[in-house]
Amino acid sequence: MEEHLQVLTTAGSKEEAERIARSLLEKRLAGCVQVAGPISSAYWWKGAIETAEEWLCLIKTRRALFAEVEEAIKTAHSYETPEIVALPIVAGSRPYLDWLADTLAPQ
Repeated sequence: MEEHLQVLTTAGSKEEAERIARSLLEKRLAGCVQVAGPISSAYWWKGAIETAEEWLCLIKTRRALFAEVEEAIKTAHSYETPEIVALPIVAGSRPYLDWLADTLAPQ
């Protein structure tokens, strides 16, 4: 069984989130990217608590592609330090995971 991940990042606008999603899909680094929002984020930045309206990207990929996904997000992103975190997909529907594997760049 391949190791799949869900990578999360946020963007400052729907357009930026959709641009990141399209870039990852075109490079076959993601099989699916869901864009949700707007969401309200509160976080520490440069010594102060900040709040922002953001759009959340939920990116489905393979563990072996994480470094490329991370680099593609950094390249496309407007943030100085974008959130890029990955969570393992520990279980899932076999047909879905097979579909995901088939959509990604070959290993």
